[in-house]
Amino acid sequence: MSLATKIIFIAALVLSIVIPFGYYLIGEKNKKRYKRTIGVNAFFFFGAFAIASIMMLAGPANVQAAEAAASSGATIATGMGYLAAALVTGLSCIGGGIAVASAASAALGAISEDSSVLGKSLIFVGLAEGVCLYGLIISFMILGNL
Repeated sequence: MSLATKIIFIAALVLSIVIPFGYYLIGEKNKKRYKRTIGVNAFFFFGAFAIASIMMLAGPANVQAAEAAASSGATIATGMGYLAAALVTGLSCIGGGIAVASAASAALGAISEDSSVLGKSLIFVGLAEGVCLYGLIISFMILGNL
């Protein structure tokens, strides 16, 4: 991608933020204007982002990168391994966050009624946090085999 193309995309991204806020600041403020401003901002920003992504990923530079990756021994299995490690970590942390949210709120409610259940409730919250640690350990095991 040439320098002029990069400058145009940077200008488009900056204008996608400046134009909607300028539109918002001009005139009266009402809910319709808020929604329209957010819509215009999202349209311009994600449109420029999509076009920039397509332009950056297309062209002869990718062919050279693919040849360099093939000569260095990178295979589809390596890429899938990295993807698996990322998914294991991300999904286990999301699940752990959901579990801690429900367990901790129930524990706080129980502790506010009877303070003698503090130890039992901490065990359940700790078990919910363990899900995240197990996912992280599995992702380290996957990365160790790549």
